[in-house]
Order: sequence, then C-alpha cells, then structure tokens
Amino acid sequence: GLIELEVPGEGPAPGAQVISERPSVRGEVTFRADKLGKALETLRSQRIDDQTYINRIDIDESDDALSITLKAAPILREWLELDKIKADIASRVNAAPERPITMRITQRPTRRIVSRVDDVAGFGWQRWTGEPAAANLLPIQRDGDALTNGLLTIAVHPDTGALTVNGVEGFDRLVDSGDQGDTYNYSPPDHDIVVDTPTSVSVTMLEDGPLRGRIEVVRSFEWPDRIDDSTRARVGLNRVDVRSQYDLHAGERMVRVHTTFDNPSRDHRLRALMPLPTAATSSRADCAFAVPERGLRSEGGAHERELPTHPAKRFVQAGGLTVVVDGTTEYELIDGGKTLALTVLRATAMLSRVEMTYRPQPAGPPNFLRGSQMLGPVVARYAIAVGDVDPFAIADDFLLPLEMVIAPGDGHGADDGQALSVEGVEVSAVVRVPGGIEVRVWNPSDEPATATITDGVGWVVDLRGRPVRPFENETTLGPWEILTVRMPHLPA
Repeated sequence: GLIELEVPGEGPAPGAQVISERPSVRGEVTFRADKLGKALETLRSQRIDDQTYINRIDIDESDDALSITLKAAPILREWLELDKIKADIASRVNAAPERPITMRITQRPTRRIVSRVDDVAGFGWQRWTGEPAAANLLPIQRDGDALTNGLLTIAVHPDTGALTVNGVEGFDRLVDSGDQGDTYNYSPPDHDIVVDTPTSVSVTMLEDGPLRGRIEVVRSFEWPDRIDDSTRARVGLNRVDVRSQYDLHAGERMVRVHTTFDNPSRDHRLRALMPLPTAATSSRADCAFAVPERGLRSEGGAHERELPTHPAKRFVQAGGLTVVVDGTTEYELIDGGKTLALTVLRATAMLSRVEMTYRPQPAGPPNFLRGSQMLGPVVARYAIAVGDVDPFAIADDFLLPLEMVIAPGDGHGADDGQALSVEGVEVSAVVRVPGGIEVRVWNPSDEPATATITDGVGWVVDLRGRPVRPFENETTLGPWEILTVRMPHLPA
C-alpha cells in the first residue's frame, strides 16, 4: 500500500513521489539601509505561518556587508526578545549605513513523499527503510487530462464534472432533489426542482504519479434553499461549491473519492449516480454479518409506497460495479437497473411527518430535530471499482489504510511480523477482555468455511463469554455463522 510521510532532504526521493518540499532557504532579500525599517516591520512575532517559527537569529557582519539569518523550524522552541534584537540590528546598520544588508530565512529541508511498501501482513507491522518496494507495478501516467495505472484510466468531464472511468462517462454525477420526507422515508415535494447540472466546473491535476495521481474538481451548483410547506415547493436559492478529489494509486483497481462541501440548504437529497457496466436485476450490499441480495423492487402497500432504497455498510455491488462506502449509507438501483444511486446527503426537518407523498400516515412522533438538516460541513468518502473484485479485500484496502508510528529505534523487536493470522473467514472484531483477547469472525457465504487462527489456542465462547468448546488452530463455520474465540494472549 501507499504511505505519506515527511523525510529530511531536498530534491527527488528514490522510489518515492515527492508531493511538497520545505527548502533549506525559504526566502532571501538584499536591501540598503533606507529599507531597514520596512524590513524589520515584518518581524512582528516569531510566527511566519502555522508551520514556520523563528527560533534563532544570527547576525554576521564585515566591513563590506551585514547578513541576518532567521533560523526557522515547524514548532516554536525558543522565546526571543525581538525588540532587543531589532534594536541591535538597527544600531549595526546605523554604524555603517553604506553596507548592503541581506536577510534570509533558513530551515531544515524536508520533503513530503508518497512511498509504496510491500504488502504488510494483516494485524502485522513492517519497518520502513526508505528503499523502493519490490513490487513491479506500472506507474501512474498522465495523458493530457487523464490518468492511468494500466488497470484503470480516469478523467473528469469539463462540462459536467462527472468522472470518466475506462472510457465510460457519468460516474459520480451529482443530482440534488427536494426531500419533504422524514428520518424514516424519502418523499419528494409536489413541485420539485431537480438540479443535476453545475453552473461551472473547475478541474485541476494535483498529482500525476508515479505512485499516486490526484484530480480535483470543483462543481458549483445553485440549490433551492428549502421547501415551503404551504405550497409544497422548493423555494429560494443557494450557491454551493462541491469539491471532489479522485485518487488513483499504482496497482489498484479502484478510484478513491473524497467529496466535501458546506451544505447551506434544507429539505433535500443529494445522490451520486454511477452507470453500471451491465444492467442489473439485483444488488448485494454488506450489512451486519450478512450480504443480502435485493431486487429492483421492494415491499409497499396502501400505508407506505414501495421505496427500494437499501442500506449498505461497507460496500454495494451490482452489474459489475463495486462501491465501497465509509460508514453506513443508502443506495438504490434506478433507470431499470442501469444506474446505482448512492445517497451522499439527506437533509430533513422532522423525526416523522404526516401527509407525505410516499406515506400518508406518520411512522413515529412528529418531532422537529436539530441536526437532521445536516447544515454545515459535509464529508463523503467512497471508492469505485469496475469489474470482478473481492469486495471484502477492496473494502479493507480502502477503509483500513496503513498506520504509521515513529519509534526511537532502540528496541529489540523484529523489523516485521504478524501478531495475529486469521484465514478462511472475515474478521469482525479483535478486542481485549479480562484474561485475554477475543477474536470474532464470520463466514460470509452459503457454504461452510474453515476458520484458521495460526497457533491460536483457547475457547469458542458464546455472546455472553461462556465457554462452548475448546479451540486449537482451526474450526469449521456453517453458512453465515458468527464465531467468537477467546485466547489468553495473541498467538505471536
């Protein structure tokens, strides 16, 4: 996987991608004595910006020149009496005003890089050495406004701001519509205004490889402000800028999406539409210990209209498309199973309403809520994968990035290792309990599966922690079975 970290030095980093630098000389200016006052006015405090603080000021002079060096660092370590230092500088300049004065800011040079590391074992660790990863992967390459990693090619349509994947347009197309529903059900107003086209689109190529490519698109929309209950119509107007970043990593079969905006409107639903490679008659979505398959229709009746929106916990699959979501959200197959609509935002006013378009009777108490209109900052993270992929593996890659820690380096631990090895099933939780460790696994299939915990010895326990049977290394789980193993310690 990829990691992002800061390392010392300047210039290219072998096997890595440099995304930003802090040069050794941040700035330098030479002037005459008559400009000294203006120069010293800039030294109002030791803070230059949030990442740069002056911790020392060196003054070097000769008969021909005066040099002032401001030593900077990312944190404030020393308090300086700036008034005294500036008075000393002024005194030296006045003593020989004909000399040129040079003022510079220096700092320890560093680079922020993206580096690829060879596969780290699950529940394991690996020391980062700075050496290029052994994996032989095609690098990210830029072709005009497009990025490719040999598996996927992505670009952004300049008019719609939607994503093009492998030549297919329309991924992540944002559609906003009115929602006069409640926390139970979506319900459109009688007089809706659907906004599916931005007023302007700005596309910027932020990174073009070789390990990570990143395209940023800002889509400006004009969304109605709210729904007028008396007319049951969307009224008012708000301008909103939706900022999306599309990341493509070397060797990955998914596009990572990070969307942010400041929601100014009430009573609406925002969805991201994804065209399916093939029309689907059903979908599969992860939930708590199950992956139910659902058709294009759902139950309905006289008291509640059929509304085939469904929850997805980590991923949803349909028609050759997999979308990984960060947290539980809802989705719907629309256009006769040709498009997947992923809900990015639902803004509603009440716990339960009456006289809704899709449900005439209340589902609960008609209480007004404070937070359900979702006003303010909104962040949505998801990933798009086309083709035949393992949804659990790709969800782990997206939702469980490699964690980095800085160690003093004076310990005796191994450079790499694995504290826990689980194979054949999915891991739901690993938690410390009195007297040991509990590992909860489940079998996400219709067939029996063998769960293997390498060198694991303990007990299979029920949900109340009571021993059921001994466990040693492996056991068989029935279809969709959940199993909890308690061990006195981790095997490694």
